[in-house]
Amino acid sequence: MAENRHQQALDISAPPLQHGGDSGVFDDDGRPKRTGSVWTASAHIITAVIGSGVLSLAWAVAQLGWVAGPAMMVMFSAVTYFTSTFLAAGYRTGDPVNGKRNYTYVDAVRNNLGEFKMKFCGVVQYVNLFGVSIGYTIAASISMMAIKRSNCFHKSGGKNPCHMNSNPYMISFGVVEILLSQIPEFDQLWWLSTVAAVMSFTYSTIGLVLGVMQVAENRKFKGNLTGADPGTVEKVWNSFQALGDIAFAYSFSNVLIEIQDTIKTPPSEIKTMKKASRMSIAVTTTFYLLCGCMGYAAFGDSAPSNLLTGFGFYNPYWLIDIANLAIVVHLIGAYQVMSQPIFSFIEKFASNRFPDSQFVNKDVKIPIPGFRSLKLKLFRMVWRTIFVIITTLISMLVPFFNDVTGLLGAIGFWPLTVYFPVEMYIAQKKIPKWSPRWIALQILSMTCVVISIAAAAGSVAGIIHDVKSVKPFHTSY
Repeated sequence: MAENRHQQALDISAPPLQHGGDSGVFDDDGRPKRTGSVWTASAHIITAVIGSGVLSLAWAVAQLGWVAGPAMMVMFSAVTYFTSTFLAAGYRTGDPVNGKRNYTYVDAVRNNLGEFKMKFCGVVQYVNLFGVSIGYTIAASISMMAIKRSNCFHKSGGKNPCHMNSNPYMISFGVVEILLSQIPEFDQLWWLSTVAAVMSFTYSTIGLVLGVMQVAENRKFKGNLTGADPGTVEKVWNSFQALGDIAFAYSFSNVLIEIQDTIKTPPSEIKTMKKASRMSIAVTTTFYLLCGCMGYAAFGDSAPSNLLTGFGFYNPYWLIDIANLAIVVHLIGAYQVMSQPIFSFIEKFASNRFPDSQFVNKDVKIPIPGFRSLKLKLFRMVWRTIFVIITTLISMLVPFFNDVTGLLGAIGFWPLTVYFPVEMYIAQKKIPKWSPRWIALQILSMTCVVISIAAAAGSVAGIIHDVKSVKPFHTSY
């Protein structure tokens, strides 16, 4: 019985198990009672949203100017919240309270839009999450090097330029992720997400404070209404890339369903998820506007691609070190939150494909003196280790923080944040084709696809430019 329950819990299409009087232990689908709340869901969202993307917002505002920069941030936040409510409604098929659960984003698309769109969604989601893992590895290594260079610079009194290779720092980050990736399930990451969320507020606040201090030192707000003007062609590409950076800063739709699957009932999951989304997006948008605008006010058209690096080795340098350390800790947690859907997909596929394999399914107990035995699956340990190694190697090949974040934001924003949530909403509500509401939703979707294409083009142009000056595995700062 225990083995059957284990296999059925791994099968995402399996019917609910019946437990009779065990309703206090199991949910309606036969899985262990979920314990997530609006606070844990908010922590997961903030961990996913307030990531390294916040550091590029000052640069993004510098490309767009005082008018378009803040306006685009508000627009992206509004669209993200609007469509996240559609996506939250897709967690259950049929009845929003008692309908069949969809454990993953692709499950929701399959049950609402069919197999073909499910496959397209799966490719986009997992490629995007894989890319985000690479982006986080790059960002974490930059922050680790910033701490080392800051202390080296001050120790030498500014005489040593303190150049260093990024590879050891990416490898160190990868080793930590290999260890943490053995955490089996999403709902067991709540403590890591909580720590990561606190860290995100820490470095965002420090960046904001440093921006205010820089403005006070300048005794004026830098910047202009239309932003930097490096020339017509470059202005266009940079503006497009800025849109991608802003889109990346709001990306959490690709893990929304997985977050929602951790929430306890009552109240219904959709009510809790809407509340968590509303609260989280309001908080993040406020932080984004403050950090992006104050960063632009501090540096003007020369705002850096990473806000904290713009303050260089200024005093108090220890404060910048704390901010960079907070970024590293946050990205350690964010990497796990973003990678869990890929981990889960591959492991469930392997379990269904090889149900009798001990390598795939058997728990191996590792005794730890003074603690409970640690349970590991050999397949999970090997597969997740390989995943981290691959993302680390690719990060060493393409260490372009700003361009990578812009491209990831562009690729994932329209399909995952807009198209699939809108199409599922239309299917659920049976909105007639060519009705005013249908037309309005299609206009929203088409507008966002144009923005995504433009942002992707700008980021690709930036990557092509950067590739010319970088040798693989020999990037130094």
